[in-house]
Amino acid sequence: MTNTVADVFRPGDRARAILYDAIVVICGSLILCLSAQVKVYFPISPVPITGQTFAVLMLAALLGSRRGVLAMIAYLIEGASGLPVFAGGIGLAALIGPTGGYLFGFIAVAYVVGRLAEMGWDRRVSTTILAMLAGEFVLYTFGVCWLAIMADIRTALVIGLYPFIVGDILKIALAAAVLPAGWKLLGRLNMITGQ
Repeated sequence: MTNTVADVFRPGDRARAILYDAIVVICGSLILCLSAQVKVYFPISPVPITGQTFAVLMLAALLGSRRGVLAMIAYLIEGASGLPVFAGGIGLAALIGPTGGYLFGFIAVAYVVGRLAEMGWDRRVSTTILAMLAGEFVLYTFGVCWLAIMADIRTALVIGLYPFIVGDILKIALAAAVLPAGWKLLGRLNMITGQ
């Protein structure tokens, strides 16, 4: 059984599979870099709305836990080295600033959602929604707790959670529509090609 969408296209021989995994991880980190550039700030929050949450959730589901985690780590290394890839700042300052908890949370989200996808949770709308909710819960646990260290928990919730709920519901709905549909399409393509 194929665990993730990335596994569908993974070559069979070891050397090519390792190269494929490396390319997929690098491409995943670059997609995350691009998604960070789409940002909107709320006047009350130092945490911007970005395309990153959706990108992290989708990459985790598509790549699986191992490759997803590696893509997030590669992204953090790219940002920590000074490349302008973070939405909330540059370099190490972004990692210890208000968005740091969310950034480190990406790794945990990639593992959780990726692992659920490997268990087939991205193939039905209902379980995709549950997987995405689990990912969001992990992300906000990291992000809000980080903000609460810098302020109090009430302020952390007001600036780091509440403004993002509606957008995240839309992202989860989109993922729940796209992922199962993608699996159905792959199944039809396999029937056509006889694989």
